[in-house]
Amino acid sequence: MTVALMWEARAVAGRGDDLLAWVRRQEVAGAPVRREVLRAPQDRVLVITWWDAAYDADLPELPEPDGDLVTRAVHRWRFESMAGD
Repeated sequence: MTVALMWEARAVAGRGDDLLAWVRRQEVAGAPVRREVLRAPQDRVLVITWWDAAYDADLPELPEPDGDLVTRAVHRWRFESMAGD
């Protein structure tokens, strides 16, 4: 089974580049099958990691950035791949 972990944060206005740099410096314990970093308007950054694991597996996630970098708590989601559907 493949599980995707999604991590999304919104930077303080004008600090999107700082948040993006912070995300790129973060190491994820273990080795995800794939890791992708995306950017959106309003200084938002999204990280998706794919893992060969059960849906409820204990998987490493990116931490919360310092409060002076983001406007709110990080949003996190977990999805199960439905490949072939």
